[in-house]
Amino acid sequence: MAEKQSAIRDVVIVGAGAAGLSAGLTLARARRRVTVIDAGHPRNAPADGVHGLLGLEGISPAELLTRGRDEVQSYGGEIIDGQVTEISGEVDRFTITVDNGEEIVGRRLLMATGLVDELPEIPGVREQWGPGVLHCPYCHGWEVRDSRIGILATSPMAIHKAFLFKQWSPHVMLFSGDQQLSEEDQVKLRALDIPVIDGDIDSLEITDDTLTGVRLGDGQVIAVDAAVVATPMVARTELFAGIGLEPTARPAGAFIETEAFGQTAVPGVWVAGNATDIGAQVSGAAAAGALAAQHLNTDLIFTDLDRAVAQHETEQAQEAS
Repeated sequence: MAEKQSAIRDVVIVGAGAAGLSAGLTLARARRRVTVIDAGHPRNAPADGVHGLLGLEGISPAELLTRGRDEVQSYGGEIIDGQVTEISGEVDRFTITVDNGEEIVGRRLLMATGLVDELPEIPGVREQWGPGVLHCPYCHGWEVRDSRIGILATSPMAIHKAFLFKQWSPHVMLFSGDQQLSEEDQVKLRALDIPVIDGDIDSLEITDDTLTGVRLGDGQVIAVDAAVVATPMVARTELFAGIGLEPTARPAGAFIETEAFGQTAVPGVWVAGNATDIGAQVSGAAAAGALAAQHLNTDLIFTDLDRAVAQHETEQAQEAS
């Protein structure tokens, strides 16, 4: 455990996923007093491995976070395990309350709380989320290459998933469910030789903890090796409403809008990772966390510089008088 931080932190980070830990590492190396608070609910916990992360391809999500925590603490950063229950205050004095009753005060705040995938209420989807039910071809496409992939049309975004996953397998099929397909979509599906299977989606067939098929409302079971859902993705932002942060709704989900480096419209508050970029993989979230941390540090440097100049001018004026 790192040494106990002083009463007021330079930056408090809420969330210890790839974005939060990357930011914490960058700030700790910048000799900032930084605290990272983590509730312990990483989005990618069900995944077998992290993919597309240069130099760490296939590492388990748990191992990646363990390494990240160790690195942050090795430079003096503080990590607190707990659920944030309240956030209040304003720039230079935000107060973050943790469920153990501890109150942490920070000059700046970085939100890296990620998002929640809202899974469809189809029996078997939640149980297979991660190993058999997928959402991102760049995260999981290679692992299911050339397999029978069933796209579950539980939202309008499912058609887009069908087009994407076709790159990884010639055996993609679309289960239309209750979605109405436009003529344009049907033309595209036929052009890519993606069959459309009509009928209600009743449940997923699971044998020995392995996904084996999709059961339709009429009892028919269509064999698949993997299923894909286009989940609405919603940033975890409830606690930030009290300081003026509200998510923006889009067809794919809800997230916090920021400028290019993660700064929000609320002075002193930054956001990084999936909370502002719902399509970011681990590599992108980590990069965003580092970038936000650099700009946070720069903001603090020039804030302190302005204060030092003002203080110096005051002292000069006093001496002159």
